[in-house]
Amino acid sequence: MLLWSTIQLGKPLSSLTHEDLLLYQRFLSDPQPASRWVMRDGRKFAHAHPEWRPFAGPLSPASQRQAIIILNTLFSWLVNAGYLAGNPLSLSRQRARKAKPRITRYLEEDLWSEVKMTIDLMPKESDREREHYYRARWLFSLLYLCGLRISEVVGNTMGSLFCRRDKDGEERWWLEILGKGDKLRIVPATNELMVELARYRREKGLASFPLAGDDVPLLLPIGRRTEPMTRGAVHAIVKKVFEHTAIRLRQRGEQYQAIADRVEQASAHWLRHTAGSHMANSDVDLRHVRDNLGHESIGTTSNYLHSSDDKRHKETEEKHRIKW
Repeated sequence: MLLWSTIQLGKPLSSLTHEDLLLYQRFLSDPQPASRWVMRDGRKFAHAHPEWRPFAGPLSPASQRQAIIILNTLFSWLVNAGYLAGNPLSLSRQRARKAKPRITRYLEEDLWSEVKMTIDLMPKESDREREHYYRARWLFSLLYLCGLRISEVVGNTMGSLFCRRDKDGEERWWLEILGKGDKLRIVPATNELMVELARYRREKGLASFPLAGDDVPLLLPIGRRTEPMTRGAVHAIVKKVFEHTAIRLRQRGEQYQAIADRVEQASAHWLRHTAGSHMANSDVDLRHVRDNLGHESIGTTSNYLHSSDDKRHKETEEKHRIKW
């Protein structure tokens, strides 16, 4: 790139324009004049040899794309370092970037209220019925308030919950999640979540809150078994609630058929999208939504930005509620 810029165009790197970079992309597919840029007869010479040239031939489409990716990283770094005012490649990347489809697999507020009502209407006469009821409440609280994936529910323990004081001296609970791609994130464990946890743990004969190192799974089978549940078993719990919600809606008449069909199609991952949509609609800072859901890895410096974490906890606590 540097050789082409100075020799072919007679320009320093800092003077390259977007149009220059379009020329360079075409140049990579056919480096001309070949006598200047391509080694003869397909041979390869050492850099110190007078016959050395930058190319052995035209770059393949994959190599061209890789070269542009590397150069885009270079230009972005030079912009951040203050050497360049702008990235001449950014316009090309913006044009190539396709608009992401809007999230449609989520539950609107009224349909989400119907799902909660289905759980509230679960039978509670026997000990076993109460255990099913409190487990469903706890599971849906985890999926909605924390935006967890099913794999994160079955793959983490109650020892992942911890408490720390914020800058005002208030104790706040957090849930550390090992998620997709083995990435760690911390999610605000709001007062509502901790109330549901205490209820669930007491129903299982456990102390209200876990201690550090507690290896009890976040969700337990019915009865005395303590091994983690399978993803399929958790998925079945969620689908059963959605199916019962659809049955209740259909009983109200033909006008409820469409939304009954919609909730029947829902899965646990819909609750993750529902959590994100409801937080955004409640004006939770989108950066906080991003960090709560773990859509992007948290940068190294954010480990020290506890004030930012505390603000995220406070805003999530105030504006993202399950309202049982």
